[in-house]
Amino acid sequence: MKSATRGAGISRAEVTNVSRQGLWLLLDCEELFVPFEQFPWFRDASVAAVTNVERTSADHLHWPDLDIDLTVELIRHPENFPLVYRARG
Repeated sequence: MKSATRGAGISRAEVTNVSRQGLWLLLDCEELFVPFEQFPWFRDASVAAVTNVERTSADHLHWPDLDIDLTVELIRHPENFPLVYRARG
């Protein structure tokens, strides 16, 4: 007898709060803060777009409405990734 193929074992990502300073992201039992100062792409987005997040792998998050992809490692340790987006103006 052959067992059925198991599905992906990746838990969901959930945005639990959005404030003027950033958003709170729940991954498993860990809550991470994503500050708009370091992640400006979320600042002017709608709450619906910000809360529509997919965890495509254990270390990869995707916001399809915003076309944003981030790793969990980048959110945890942004100092390890020195390239920073600067808006022209």
